[in-house]
Amino acid sequence: MELRALEQFVAVAEELSVTRAALRLFAAQSTVSAGLRSLERELGTTLFVRTTRSMRLTPAGERALPEARATLAAAGRLRDATAEDDGELRGRVRLGSFAALDVLDLPRLVADFRGRHPLVDLALVASPTGSSGLLDDLRHGRIDVAFSGLRDQDDASLEAVALLSFPFVALVPQGHHLARRKRVRLAELADEPWVDTVAGYGNRVLLDRTMLERSLRRRLVVQLGDLPSVAGFVAAGVGVAVLPDAVPTGDCVRLALADGPPPWEVSLHWRRDQPLGAAARALVDTLVEAAGH
Repeated sequence: MELRALEQFVAVAEELSVTRAALRLFAAQSTVSAGLRSLERELGTTLFVRTTRSMRLTPAGERALPEARATLAAAGRLRDATAEDDGELRGRVRLGSFAALDVLDLPRLVADFRGRHPLVDLALVASPTGSSGLLDDLRHGRIDVAFSGLRDQDDASLEAVALLSFPFVALVPQGHHLARRKRVRLAELADEPWVDTVAGYGNRVLLDRTMLERSLRRRLVVQLGDLPSVAGFVAAGVGVAVLPDAVPTGDCVRLALADGPPPWEVSLHWRRDQPLGAAARALVDTLVEAAGH
């Protein structure tokens, strides 16, 4: 029984789609489908119920899934144990990271990590829906470790360690009627045109939740796929914004918030049911140390 076939089975079981599993595994769909058929022949049972529109695990597939995960985890531990002989870490680590935002000096940290562990293949992955998408990718096994700005969300399936915390601030253009103020309230900004990140980003989730709690509504005129770009649109006079104080504000006027969302907490997450391998653990330790913990 090949480990690759087990990886393909677990990926399809978690994605419930051969197409998405193939993308996750960087493989052709035909390769994944062939691997599943080979595994089913070897086991003498059908693992999935397939229709033209969907697929789901059979009872045998449900029983096989935790065993396959355990086998893959044991294989990872075996690789880690044998690597101890020469002191070199090996393997692949997929890190989910924020688009265009380095809350840590990630290029330098990655360079240092690669210098110490040159046999580790490190892939950085972003999500078009920010923290929400990264955590979903993590739950489905598409990545191994993820940055997130949604540490406050209760999820018993994930482990988390806090790294950094940033208060929210308001940004308005030069010459705005609130620009001379030192502090504003969300209600004073609610009727303005707004610039923000797209839905799913951790900062957006926290702000939307706070606005809802205060029965405030706003009109979004621009929604962007990365946090650092927001300030440029505010400075150009497109609208106002409320962001974590973690990005350069450029020519914007930066104002304190009297009643803003709770601080934006950046943390690292990984799955409880898939203990980190030695390479992933070394990366987590590097990032936690860089954050000053």
